[in-house]
Amino acid sequence: MTRFMGNLRFLIAPSQVPEDWSDLHRAYLNAVDGRVFPTRIEVDGNLLTFRRQTSQSCKLNIVWNISDFGRPMVRSASLPEREEAYVLLLELARGKISTLKDQLSVWQIAGLNIPAALWTLHDEAFAAFSQAAIIQDKLEECSELAGVALQKAHAAAEMLVQIYARQRLTILHQRSQSMKLPVSLGCNLGEFVPSASESQLILQAFDAVNTDLINWKLIEAYEGDQNWDLCDQQVDWCEKNNLLIRGGCLLDFSPKGLPDWLESWKLDMVNFQSIISHFIETAITRYTGSIRTWTLVSSMNTGGVFGLNEETRLTLTARAIEVAKQTDDSIQCFVRVEQPCGDYLSKGQHQLSPMQFVDAIDRLGVGLSGIDLELSIGYFPNGSHHHDLLDISKLIDKWSTLNLPLHITLAFPSDDSDISEKNSTISKVQTNQWKTGWSEAAQAEWIDLYLPLLLAKPAVTGVYWSQFRDQDPSRFPHSGLINLDGQAKPALETITKYHKQYWRS
Repeated sequence: MTRFMGNLRFLIAPSQVPEDWSDLHRAYLNAVDGRVFPTRIEVDGNLLTFRRQTSQSCKLNIVWNISDFGRPMVRSASLPEREEAYVLLLELARGKISTLKDQLSVWQIAGLNIPAALWTLHDEAFAAFSQAAIIQDKLEECSELAGVALQKAHAAAEMLVQIYARQRLTILHQRSQSMKLPVSLGCNLGEFVPSASESQLILQAFDAVNTDLINWKLIEAYEGDQNWDLCDQQVDWCEKNNLLIRGGCLLDFSPKGLPDWLESWKLDMVNFQSIISHFIETAITRYTGSIRTWTLVSSMNTGGVFGLNEETRLTLTARAIEVAKQTDDSIQCFVRVEQPCGDYLSKGQHQLSPMQFVDAIDRLGVGLSGIDLELSIGYFPNGSHHHDLLDISKLIDKWSTLNLPLHITLAFPSDDSDISEKNSTISKVQTNQWKTGWSEAAQAEWIDLYLPLLLAKPAVTGVYWSQFRDQDPSRFPHSGLINLDGQAKPALETITKYHKQYWRS
């Protein structure tokens, strides 16, 4: 049995104890450097205990309900282990205010214009936190004031990031000689060739597409029997419409992501690699000159397929890139990272963090060109929890330190109905996390809030929506831009608005 050496304890005011602890399994502890600790969670009335195998200082990450902001993941400041329990809301407020102050200082030094309204929210958050900090012995009053501080800090953080995104997008747009942002805005096509009406909607909203059909499991369901016909038709449609094409993913390491027949070769690693290499070489060669950017591998950091361990997945990912570059050294080779926050590490089933995994591949010098971060908000088990704008901004900045171009692949549900209880490969939509509940309107609202930030980040060179139509098979149900009735959702109109503003003017 694993022995847990250290623990952190947190008190919740009795009046604020959640009735629904369904998101508690997402809570975890991480070190200052971002490493996530395997964490065991215990609930005893209004006392939360988090146990891990180390006694070093760490940060708590937990889902919490915040007025006007839904149920985001919230992070405390770095806390040392101590005998006395911390007041949960006070420490969450401390963490948010600290992050807000740091980012505000950085962007202000960089020349960001800060309006008076933001300073007012900042001061109100700090005043409420200060009052709460001096009455920690009065749990109810302390928690109530800390809750106010947390809400004000989130409001200030959202305003700050929106201001940053607007000001930076204005500068980028003005500097671009063609008056187009230096970022690809695209979507995954799905398993179809667009009709005339669908083509019009796609071309109004995007300048790039991802050809989902170029996926091994779809192309070669039976060993030796490859069918490229629909892939060829998709690529031909893209070229006729002058769209930038991103191919893949060729190899999907998620559960059930590779052809079933391939499993019989996994104990013969020499031939296993040879078969994989041959498929990648075939795909790259077939579309030489048509597809310049490839997402070669997905879910290599989380895994699940055939029980392949981390070392094997790392080796196969590196080999895939190496073969692709040897086949055509002019292409760009990306790998897709699932759950880039690394919260899945809290279960203790992985050794490498997402960044460590990608960094190890990059250091092998096989020709990695960039990273595709998958942000599938509101889904479990393969998605990410809702984070506020500032946390997403910090996440992008963290991944930018690897000095590789970033693509962002997005999914957000417009409904929470369960469409496939028996299919374990399809993620479920979690209990509501967004401000206003899951809906088509909420999906559009989320895009309107987060897309400008992603487009404004210097390291981001592509933003892709994960699914165009709800009727197509997808790991993330209800994330399409066209609903089951064939009608465009408000989200598509929102994306089209930004495309017209920053690519068509």
